[in-house]
Amino acid sequence: MAEQDVVVDNRVAAVVIMAAGAGTRMRSAIPKVLHRIAGKSLVALAIDTADALEPDRLVVVVGHQREQVTQHLAEVAPHVTIAVQERPLGTGDAVRAGMSALPGITGEVVVTSGDVPLLTGQTLQELVAAHREDGNAVTLLTAVVPDPTGYGRIVRDGDEVARIVEHADASDAELDLTEINSGIYVFDAATLAEGLAALEAGNAKGELYLTDVVAHARAAGRRVGARILADHLQTEGVNDRAQLAERAAELNRRILAGWMAAGVTVLDPATTWVQAGVDLAEDVTLLPGTSLEGATSVSRGATIGPDTTLIDVEVGENARVLRTHAELAVIGPDATVGPFAYLRPGTELGVRVHVGAFVETKKAIVGDGAKVPHLTYCGDAEIGPGANIGAGTIFANYDGVTKSTSTVGAHSFIGSDSVLVAPVHIADGAYVAAGSTITGDVGPGELAVSRGQQRNIRGWVARKRSGTRTAAAAEAALNRAEAGDEGSAPMESGE
Repeated sequence: MAEQDVVVDNRVAAVVIMAAGAGTRMRSAIPKVLHRIAGKSLVALAIDTADALEPDRLVVVVGHQREQVTQHLAEVAPHVTIAVQERPLGTGDAVRAGMSALPGITGEVVVTSGDVPLLTGQTLQELVAAHREDGNAVTLLTAVVPDPTGYGRIVRDGDEVARIVEHADASDAELDLTEINSGIYVFDAATLAEGLAALEAGNAKGELYLTDVVAHARAAGRRVGARILADHLQTEGVNDRAQLAERAAELNRRILAGWMAAGVTVLDPATTWVQAGVDLAEDVTLLPGTSLEGATSVSRGATIGPDTTLIDVEVGENARVLRTHAELAVIGPDATVGPFAYLRPGTELGVRVHVGAFVETKKAIVGDGAKVPHLTYCGDAEIGPGANIGAGTIFANYDGVTKSTSTVGAHSFIGSDSVLVAPVHIADGAYVAAGSTITGDVGPGELAVSRGQQRNIRGWVARKRSGTRTAAAAEAALNRAEAGDEGSAPMESGE
């Protein structure tokens, strides 16, 4: 009989995420857990990590500025249950608040934090697996760190954890220990409930420590184990802006490493930023100064950058996007965009479209093979396949009250410095002469010309700009013409 793959069940009864802290060192009107890394809030990243365990219940404990956090959670994670820690009385009190939302819970309860953005779902899965394998009542995630200052120290009894001592309460010998408590645990629900009920604030800070539940479990003769995480950076929290930047840079480095392993070329990882929700295909190339954000997706063979920001943009195969800012746009296969293009929401570029330097588009649908090469504002427009929009064209889409759409048909040509006053329709195979202002429709095969007749007013410079360098140059040119050096004088135009 063929050997079958073993399916590992990582599901747990509940996860409690502590997200109630004030984060005063952030010095911000924004709650700490709402600060963003890799395009997501810290608490949203924590929820994504917890979801890897497929918990029956997922509880987020809120406290400081709870209204903001609760509103955010309703938007990004409506499946979570909110619990409130009324006063900041420590981690034990926070988890007690979380457990109040889980009456009668049995099984495994994982406790984690809302400010450890590098923690992975795989790490939580491995922690749960170790908890089950060792038959523990409590299992801690620990790490050996270069500088354990501020962390609770792990005091061991053989392969078990005897106790956890907080930094403020540690003896000199205990301060020398380098294995630290990450604040991430797996509990048997009954052990957790009993330990929380027995908590007392007998410590230097006068708080209820979750770590005292470990001591309670030990006193009750239950096994307490620990899994040392080799990648200690996963346990690092965020307490201030400097740490936020450090964690963001490290998470970005890990995201880029993952994409490079999957076949993406990143020319300069130090200046390339890719958020967590981005999707990249094999043989995509990212050049220096590129930032890919939101739900951006880039297809095989495309090159992005340098100096390009894409937010919620879909890029087709083999497209080239250079020094461009784009948001909520679609760039078709083999299209070329930039440099210095601005694609605003609603832009859809077809196959082999070219959008060139200093072009701005908004709600513009550009058909296959069409070109908008330079210096154009193309807003509320539909451009047919193969059409060519000349330099300096303006789609005048707004009359002060209403925004209207103009259309340019297949293989039509709009001359440079033209204005299309919406709503107008330029039919297939039509031309608009350079410098025209178009206020009416143009039929198939027609040439539209809308501009005043040119007049050259002889002697105007001599009369109106006498004594200037321009007047001197004009006089010299006229003298040369009269002498025959430059041929005949220009034809006379009426005044």
